[in-house]
Amino acid sequence: MIAANIGKIFLDAYNEKYKCNISAKTFFNEKYYEIFYNHNKYLMSAGNSPLENPKISWDKMRSGQIPYETIEKRNDRFAKTIHKIENEPADASIAIGFPSLDLNATTSGQITNLQLPLNEDDVYLSWIGSGLGIGVQSGLSLLFSNKQILLDLYDGWLLYREFLNNTPNLRGNQINTWNGQWIEHRYNKKTYDMADPSASFNPFGSMKDGGLEVNSQPWTKVLVRIAFTYPDSSLIAYVYSLGQTNITVGFVPFELPRIRHPYELYFKYFGTLRTDQVEQVFGTAFGFTKACQMGAIGVNALEPKGFRDCLDKGIVPKYNEADEEKTINFNTYQIWLLAMLNNEQLWEKAQQIAKILNSHSISDTNARKIKSQEVINLLTSVNKKQFIEGLTTIVKGSQNIDQIADIAGLVNSMPVDNVPYFLTLIRFQYAIENRKS
Repeated sequence: MIAANIGKIFLDAYNEKYKCNISAKTFFNEKYYEIFYNHNKYLMSAGNSPLENPKISWDKMRSGQIPYETIEKRNDRFAKTIHKIENEPADASIAIGFPSLDLNATTSGQITNLQLPLNEDDVYLSWIGSGLGIGVQSGLSLLFSNKQILLDLYDGWLLYREFLNNTPNLRGNQINTWNGQWIEHRYNKKTYDMADPSASFNPFGSMKDGGLEVNSQPWTKVLVRIAFTYPDSSLIAYVYSLGQTNITVGFVPFELPRIRHPYELYFKYFGTLRTDQVEQVFGTAFGFTKACQMGAIGVNALEPKGFRDCLDKGIVPKYNEADEEKTINFNTYQIWLLAMLNNEQLWEKAQQIAKILNSHSISDTNARKIKSQEVINLLTSVNKKQFIEGLTTIVKGSQNIDQIADIAGLVNSMPVDNVPYFLTLIRFQYAIENRKS
């Protein structure tokens, strides 16, 4: 039913945009079927419906090992599908996302004993909506109810059909994966050319047999493009997977302003150079499935890979501005921390504290480097109590008593959840100060 609801939202938007009033059946017959199935290669598998030809291997057809089927056979399968939709109960074989008649099948989901009001339109709408899923790495897809996103995805259908028709070795049945690539490209303000949508767009990768396929797009890149296109919105998506086994993650809120925030901070403090590399770091700590388990996706889901040791174990990172890749990672870690803290004033505070600690360390004239060790001990603190105890030790031999007292007050007044992030940010800033000196 979710796909049918999305299909209805899309069709209403389509009728509004093109100033028409076509029905779900008419759109399915004249638009959807023509784009998706009235060709030798499909945009999407037709599952167990009569539209699918079980006797033909699409991989063999793509590679030219068997001849293309006839138009007459396709028309016959289309007629059988329409007849079944109009005369038989809606199930998974003719309605996308509906349960199988075998309630124990792995393709059944959302089973209920309620007699839901279903009609013929719902079946056609389920096909339309199923073509609007945005596939990302991890095998999951997202269905948004935003009308403009759905209309933009429709434009991508036409381009995918063009590629399939003109690229003999490109396999079909990848509409959701294509949608992920297309929406990332469509919302990329730097590269998208409305006059030539295919310019600077290469979503394909090589297969083992020498063919081509659409590569999966990382979920972070898709969501960041959406976040910058709809800057003041929070959207909810239905997250799912339909295949040999159906998977339902559920409805997940996407806090687009919060998703956008770390990127904006990075551009503010470090500029827009090497944007692609920066985008490849955010959101790499775990996969999309685990991100969905957070309940809502915002800044916390964009945690960079390799960062956790600095946060949990109090490890002081190394800083080397001569290594560009490591510098980008280093800066990305800092910015993610600042975004989690959601308080830009703490950026300067962390810098000030790092300078005080560095001055304390380098003022050490004792051969045993007592002051240096005091700073090291302080920086390995992972909670409020350890940090303030470390400051108490340092203040005894420091000339910056008032400043250190202010630091202790600042940390002590912080919410407990924010303290580990702020202490980690101080460690990063100290690494920079220490490198300078």
